[in-house]
Amino acid sequence: MGEGRDALTWLIILMSVTVTTITGLSISAISTNGKVKSGGTYFLISRSLGPELGGSIGLIFAFANAVAVAMHTVGFAETVRDLLQEHNSLIVDPTNDIRIIGVVTVTVLLGISLAGMEWEAKAQILFFLVILVSFINYLVGTVIPASAEKQAKGFFSYRAEIFAQNFVPNWRGPEGSFFGLFSIFFPSATGILAGANISGDLKDPAVAIPKGTLMAIFWTTMSYLVLSATIGACVVRDASGSLNDSVAVGSPGCEGLACDYGWNFTACAQRQSCRYGLSNYYQSMSMVSAFGPLITAGIFGATLSSALACLVSAPKVFQCLCRDQLYPLIGFFGKGYGRNSEPIRGYMLTYVIAVGFILIAELNAIAPIISNFFLCSYALINFSCFHASITNSPGWRPSFRYYSKWAALFGAVVSVVIMFLLTWWAALIAFGIVVFLLGYVLYKKPDVNWGSSMQASSYNMALNYSVGLSEVDEHIKNYRPQCLVLTGPPNFRPALVDFVGTFTKNLSLMLCGNVLIGPRKQKTPESRLTADGHTKWLMKRKIKAFYTDVVAEDLRSGVQMLIQAAGLGKMRPNMLVLGYKRNWRTVSPQSLEDYVGILHDAFDFKYGVCLMRMKEGLNVSRVMQAHVNPTFEAAEHPEENGTGGRAAPDTAADPAALAGEQQASTIFQSEQGKKTIDIYWLFDDGGLTLLIPYLLGRKKRWGKCKIRVFVGGQINRMDEERKAIVSLLSKFRLGFHEVHILPDINQKPRPEHIRRFDDLIAPFRLNDGFKDEATVNEMRQGCPWKISDEEVNKNRAKSLRQVRLNEILLDYSRDAALIAITLPIGRKGRCPSSLYMAWLETLSQDLRPPVILTRGNQENVLTFYCQ
Repeated sequence: MGEGRDALTWLIILMSVTVTTITGLSISAISTNGKVKSGGTYFLISRSLGPELGGSIGLIFAFANAVAVAMHTVGFAETVRDLLQEHNSLIVDPTNDIRIIGVVTVTVLLGISLAGMEWEAKAQILFFLVILVSFINYLVGTVIPASAEKQAKGFFSYRAEIFAQNFVPNWRGPEGSFFGLFSIFFPSATGILAGANISGDLKDPAVAIPKGTLMAIFWTTMSYLVLSATIGACVVRDASGSLNDSVAVGSPGCEGLACDYGWNFTACAQRQSCRYGLSNYYQSMSMVSAFGPLITAGIFGATLSSALACLVSAPKVFQCLCRDQLYPLIGFFGKGYGRNSEPIRGYMLTYVIAVGFILIAELNAIAPIISNFFLCSYALINFSCFHASITNSPGWRPSFRYYSKWAALFGAVVSVVIMFLLTWWAALIAFGIVVFLLGYVLYKKPDVNWGSSMQASSYNMALNYSVGLSEVDEHIKNYRPQCLVLTGPPNFRPALVDFVGTFTKNLSLMLCGNVLIGPRKQKTPESRLTADGHTKWLMKRKIKAFYTDVVAEDLRSGVQMLIQAAGLGKMRPNMLVLGYKRNWRTVSPQSLEDYVGILHDAFDFKYGVCLMRMKEGLNVSRVMQAHVNPTFEAAEHPEENGTGGRAAPDTAADPAALAGEQQASTIFQSEQGKKTIDIYWLFDDGGLTLLIPYLLGRKKRWGKCKIRVFVGGQINRMDEERKAIVSLLSKFRLGFHEVHILPDINQKPRPEHIRRFDDLIAPFRLNDGFKDEATVNEMRQGCPWKISDEEVNKNRAKSLRQVRLNEILLDYSRDAALIAITLPIGRKGRCPSSLYMAWLETLSQDLRPPVILTRGNQENVLTFYCQ
């Protein structure tokens, strides 16, 4: 501190103490917000901010402490080397002596650490007593009148003139700077976390950490200020050390303060060759003190105490990090030994790192690296406190109240600013390491849940944005298909999940719905047990969706609950997606009624509908040998109808088993290549039939597919109608350029296909002989799904249209990757459920590609206007 002198020395001390005090208050708040275990600073940050930032700072902080062992040991070795130099007793040469002494010293300290915390505590008490005696010895020396020998070395007891001269800086050499000096001093203020780092060994960390940390900051600050003020008032900047330089007061040609005290140091001061004085002699405190060797002992005590504290801190922090298994290849160092689970392997690693840096043998080269790493740790500690406070989480209830979230934020910002002012390239390296380690943990997503403030922040952001979204009026340009997908258990229908997940990912809401049919008391525990497992299954499959279930007496009432209650504010479904009921001919008539009734309910509640059929079916529960929920599409095998349940209920109910089961692959996970997506746009439903394939085509796996649009038309106006449709689609900016007109859509189907349709509906016909409506209703009492002869006759044209459409689909789209077609609608109360299902069966049968039948709710979802 000889160059900066009192004013800037105090500024450096106050800057350091500002950062450390704010950090001390922050760490006091964090450490009193719940039980603190071993792991010190890493434990506090990771449990507050989460594993991402906690893990990265844990590695940096452990490494910084390991390097700090080297720095403090080098400080000790330099002092010993200087003593040897004074007595011409160097071992080899000045640099190699530091290396030899440093390695021997750190080996001894390692032995103390390995002996256990009891021996480390005893050693620290001994070091403290030595430092205290040394400090008192120095203060006594400042008031003892200076001898001629001491005066020759620049000591003149307390003088106001000396204090005034030393109050302003006097930089020496081209590299002298304020922040260069700050980077050398700041590591002396990093010991405030030594107590927190051994949190696992403290009897009551919540009491000991705040009390010990803040008291340490106070007393070290006072001692630094007293030391700098007293020596700055006693010792001049330059002195020769020669007794021959004494002169009479006021002698001509004498310059400097020492002239007033009878000493002429002008010659060596002008040549900058003075060996003594505050700016040149690093052992000035020894010279001032009552008994010089005690100051040397104090330096030994301070450096060894700090080195030992860091040597103990680094392994304990690193051990906690290793046990959390956030990073690969470091678990080896997490093993503990003995009653206190001592990190022996961590001690050895710290020892190797310390020895490596000791071999650098240059204190001023090591100090800036340490300063940056510690400042990075301080910044994150303060940010942890600020972030935990700003999220207003009810779980943030520290018993230590004397902190401020804004002071913590200020401390974090100042720490970052100081990092760049000290050594900008080292700061960039530190941040680069943090970002790399942060990115790794974000990518790996470790299975830990510590209730961090990041989780609280995510909730706050989601809540605020959801509430804010409610204030925004809906607009057709911002329409997104928000899907309620009737999956049952999502792992039973992976193809349906993958299909919807493909076009909603990073675009809109997807909600997987499940209806648990049965008594509420019986089904509610099952709901609570499996919900988490289903959500984890979706996450493992990388599907961005929510899962929700309801308990109901029957399927239809359960779906009605979902349709009305699912979602939040504007984040509500506007489209119902479900699988095609393949076994509609064999299930109970009521199940058939419920299925068709669900489609009508969706339209009544202003939902669009998307129904999906795949040749091999959607339900893979039989393959998985899991419990079949009868809710949606009971399995294709008769023995699995009804309540289903040949399989293992524990697999279906165990969340861990659900998340860990083997993922079934589906067509929607595969690259589709240069196939086609065929859209049969048969009715104007607001554009939903066009929008879903467009969104699908934007995804990478479907990006090479060519989209073809088929529409009905007249043979004599094909060119005009094609141009009109192409023009309309271009205005919608969908990028569909291949349009086909189907002039034969209204032709009569082949007789064998008509007979097949008639055979399909034959078991469901009432065969009433065209009786009047009252008689038909009486005959149909209790079986509303039956089809009267009059209904067959009235809907004949529509039935034949479905047969003809199937012929067209087989002709044009046999090899397509996907077929999207407008869903036909049966009038409610005018079209029995069995007849309607016969239409859907006929329309989509014998097709190899997946078929999606889509119908909007007559609200426009596409616009070619810009406002």
